[in-house]
Amino acid sequence: MATSGPPTSYQNVLRDKQIAALKRMLNLNQPTPRGSVAASEPVWKVLIYDKFGSDIISPLLSVRELRDLGVTLHLQVDAGREQISDAVAVYFLMPTAANVARICQDCRAQLYDKYYLNFVTAIPRPLLEEVAKASLEADCVPQIGKVYDQYLNFISLEDDFFVLRNQMLGEVSYYALNRPDASDEEIQRICDSIVECLFSVFVTSGTVPIIRCPRGNAAEMVAQALDKKLRDNVRDPRNSMFTGDSTAIAQLSFSRPLLVILDRNVDLATPLHHTWTYQALVHDMLNLDLNRVTLLTADDEPPPSPTSSPQQRTYDLLHSDRFWEQHRGSPFPAMADAVQAEVDRYKTSEEEMKSLKSAMGVDDDESEDSDLLTDKTSKLGSAIKSLPELMEKKKSIDMHTNIATALLEQIKERKLDVFFEMEDRMISKSSLDKTVLDMISDTAAGTPEDKMRLFIIYYILSPDIAEADVVQYTSALEAVGANTAPLTYLGHWK
Repeated sequence: MATSGPPTSYQNVLRDKQIAALKRMLNLNQPTPRGSVAASEPVWKVLIYDKFGSDIISPLLSVRELRDLGVTLHLQVDAGREQISDAVAVYFLMPTAANVARICQDCRAQLYDKYYLNFVTAIPRPLLEEVAKASLEADCVPQIGKVYDQYLNFISLEDDFFVLRNQMLGEVSYYALNRPDASDEEIQRICDSIVECLFSVFVTSGTVPIIRCPRGNAAEMVAQALDKKLRDNVRDPRNSMFTGDSTAIAQLSFSRPLLVILDRNVDLATPLHHTWTYQALVHDMLNLDLNRVTLLTADDEPPPSPTSSPQQRTYDLLHSDRFWEQHRGSPFPAMADAVQAEVDRYKTSEEEMKSLKSAMGVDDDESEDSDLLTDKTSKLGSAIKSLPELMEKKKSIDMHTNIATALLEQIKERKLDVFFEMEDRMISKSSLDKTVLDMISDTAAGTPEDKMRLFIIYYILSPDIAEADVVQYTSALEAVGANTAPLTYLGHWK
């Protein structure tokens, strides 16, 4: 199932609205004052989430922003937690039986003074009754502040891109929908899960979409179920998520977003294509996950932060990173040139700073004494004020230099530029400089998976390939250690 974000102008609103909804939740479901996180001292609180809640929050709110919103601790719901009898607890969880059981356990143990229960999506009535029963048994009904269905069951990663989930991806994967032994009940459960996530997207945006899809596949099942869910909700004015104070009249006008739902089978080649842009390479080669990338480091290199292990460097590719925003879609050579240009500009600024210090009579030993520096001329003072920005720029340059170096190592080792060029020629129907069989047999080029991806693209785009040729390619792939199981499925698919 292919799902992508709406156009940038619409998705900007959606991402901002998801952030606003999270801030409102952390403000105990009261509106946050405009222009600042909080006009007065926030209510200090403990945030308790599961892995689904953590995945939603982490790309949008930093630890510092959580602190500004009054969150003093943020803990996993299934972790061992001590009693904080005078604390307000804000829960943000999927409405599962295990999570509800843990809430009930916390109520009986009187872990907190007040409980604000926020569920990622709508909680079924039987589970809600379990919470009510546990609060009655623990005599803590007055301590249950509010119970909210937040409808935030999706993850905004960028201005123009969101995903439906990051946990238990196998349950809603292409394989889960297309495996031969999948039952009708399993397929219906997958479609219901996708519908629930898409419904959350449009509840958060406050808009009702126009839905389009091809007929006769899972995309149509999802579209029909989502259409029914939206219609049923809009028809019930007492319980509708698209009316009330939270939705502006303009959002219910004739200006509606277009939602196109496609089955992945319409284009199987593209996800397998070795790409050449910065962001795609980071995702493919370095396992970009929720805007965070982890690199292995040499034993003699210190970790960049206390949360990193000695063998790893963890970097967050944030929305606020100017270089990332400008160059994530650039071809790798252009991005590498841009990194070098940033390095040169930083070195120029650094040399200007040193020259200024030398001219003002400040040596290296004095450069760290802020009292001495602030006593110099206004020109030197202005230069010193620019130091934090300069250091932040250096941090960004170092991060992108390390990422680019790691990518370059992979590109050289696996000859990914050759794979990209061959696949690009296949997709554009151009002639190849080297045969696919020669590329598969080349022991110096790529991993077995790289070669399998190359052949699958060739196989998909070659409708007239002979069966004898397929057997020859399969034997060559097996000889280099590739797993040829996908070819059996592709044979049935074609």
